[in-house]
Amino acid sequence: MPKQKTHKGIQKRFKVTASGKAKCRSAFRGHLLSHKSGNRKRHNRGDTVLIGADALMVREALRPAK
Repeated sequence: MPKQKTHKGIQKRFKVTASGKAKCRSAFRGHLLSHKSGNRKRHNRGDTVLIGADALMVREALRPAK
């Protein structure tokens, strides 16, 4: 049976922490930032932790690499 490959698109966008949680960048931070309020941009500055089925999908796709 062949080995499961790492999903390269997910590998570029997500990271798995040492405790096994899936980390991702906050949404709505790529462009068109001039009309967004400073409060909104400030709250989106840090990384977020995925929960539930999304986190499970990311961990499964990155399992061979981690």
